[in-house]
Amino acid sequence: MATDPARTLALLWRVEPPAGARGPRRGLDLYDVVARATALADAGGPDGLAALSVRALARELGVAPMTLYTYVPGREELADLVVDAAYAAMARRDTAGLGWRERLTAVAEENRTLYRAHPWAARVDPGRPVLGPGETAKYEHELAAFDELAETASLDDVDRDAALTFLLDVTRAATLVEQQSDDTGDAQAWWAARAPVLEQVLDPGRYPRAVRVGAAAGAAQQSARDPDRAWRFGLERVLDGLAALIR
Repeated sequence: MATDPARTLALLWRVEPPAGARGPRRGLDLYDVVARATALADAGGPDGLAALSVRALARELGVAPMTLYTYVPGREELADLVVDAAYAAMARRDTAGLGWRERLTAVAEENRTLYRAHPWAARVDPGRPVLGPGETAKYEHELAAFDELAETASLDDVDRDAALTFLLDVTRAATLVEQQSDDTGDAQAWWAARAPVLEQVLDPGRYPRAVRVGAAAGAAQQSARDPDRAWRFGLERVLDGLAALIR
């Protein structure tokens, strides 16, 4: 069943229907419904939002699915409400008076925190925004981080949006890689189990760079990959790239 964009937006912005269109009195609070739906999505991990359904939420709330449909028309509208609520609840640092690198770093860190709290959020399609109050406030806040640049550099509105998109895309990509990494096991035990064979096959004469650089990075990180170190390094290079554009 196709969704009605106007109805979805009215639901997101809590636009009350005309008095004559009101239905029967309802016993649930929509904010509570969205909060329980968010908890269900979080429990499902990175795929939690895709697996969320009105029926599953109805079971969680102890009501019949048809009762819940009087609040939310369908799964897509429910997902939009959950996404927008997560955006609305994001912590937003007051960076007034700080330099542009610190302000953009704060934006990136805020999004990384969001993705860690709600792993499914990194898989939301940025090309299909929900356009609710939470997402609109998020966008306004993040654009404000570029105010200094708009005043001191030739950064027009289109470039400002593109720079923000670049920053958020890198943040999302780093999060998705981190989600794919299995960090629940013992990294040292993982390497120890493979060390005997690797010592036989990894010839420094044939693979000088791989052996030397891999050993140095492994010793520094105590693993094949350190997500936090990779994140910090990548974010700094993103800011360096924006600095070149600004200059």
